[in-house]
Amino acid sequence: MKNIISLVIADDHEIFRDGLTLMLSKHDTVMLVGQAGDGQELLRLVEEEKPDIVLTDIKMPGLDGISATRLLLQQYPQLKIIALSMFEEEDLIVEMLEAGARGYLLKNADKKEIMEAILTVYEGNIFYCKHTSARLASLIVKSKFDPKKIRPEDFTEREMEIIRLICRQHTAQEIGERLFISKRTVEGYRTRILEKMEAKNTAGVVVFALKYNLIREEELI
Repeated sequence: MKNIISLVIADDHEIFRDGLTLMLSKHDTVMLVGQAGDGQELLRLVEEEKPDIVLTDIKMPGLDGISATRLLLQQYPQLKIIALSMFEEEDLIVEMLEAGARGYLLKNADKKEIMEAILTVYEGNIFYCKHTSARLASLIVKSKFDPKKIRPEDFTEREMEIIRLICRQHTAQEIGERLFISKRTVEGYRTRILEKMEAKNTAGVVVFALKYNLIREEELI
């Protein structure tokens, strides 16, 4: 990874942008090269600055985040876009992914998760917000969005067992007791599963399990 990741933020709320700018200024791996208040301004900024990543709100006046994403990726297919959303915007998150976004964050995400999302997407992987609901995971699975990276045959039977139990929100201790293995062994499996999926949290595991019918939506707590 190169030393500095250039970033543009787009959101129609100046206070939110300022807060994000302040947080990012404390990280020497990221350089904010511009702020936009709407989709049209975002298009202009990307043309001028050629950033690595765009962090954009979905709902903006004039040109929204979904339309801006489509337009930007037609012109700059290597650009990586992360959607910013509210809790109730699950259908719009799916539209953003279908338009080409490589990840999404809720606007109340903490600074650790925001940086994790930026680094994950920059490295070419998909980032699913850790607060992904069962409904949103199901919507993503049914959508046209498909990162096409991993398949069930990439996992052992034991890993598949653990994937199902992780999705049902069992702890490492509980999984170990069910499978007669140590908590530490379970944690080792979980780490390998996340690495294989190139996922940063359980949300990515849930999307995978739903996609390949390893678990049903109604089984998710």
